[in-house]
Amino acid sequence: MTSLAVYGGLFLAALLAATILPAQSEAALAAAIVAGREPVWALVAVASLGNVLGSVVNYALGYFLTRFENRRWFPLTRAQIAKAEGWYHRWGKWSLLLSWAPVVGDPLTLVAGVLRENLAVFVVLVTIAKVGRYLVIAWALA
Repeated sequence: MTSLAVYGGLFLAALLAATILPAQSEAALAAAIVAGREPVWALVAVASLGNVLGSVVNYALGYFLTRFENRRWFPLTRAQIAKAEGWYHRWGKWSLLLSWAPVVGDPLTLVAGVLRENLAVFVVLVTIAKVGRYLVIAWALA
């Protein structure tokens, strides 16, 4: 597999995993690290970039698409959004440090868009969370 395919596949897996679509990026990162063909720092950087951009997609969905919330095709229920809003109101912007976590992370990034969190603050906190998670995975495999 070429370097472009490795990086492209990892980026796409990380981007999709950060959206509301069900996907996993940790396995893709782990496989690329174990293969040992690419520098670990570069793999972590590509996965982090894809994952943060995927979270920005969620933010934009929350920001622009809430007017469609009651449509059949809308991917989240009102109860799911309300639960994430409760977390967000309780913990504020700092809850975005849990954006890496399964189940709650993706809805939190969507709710940050719904609640119009400052985009710069959003990106900084989500980047800390996403990079931190990938660094832990890389360290565990080293």
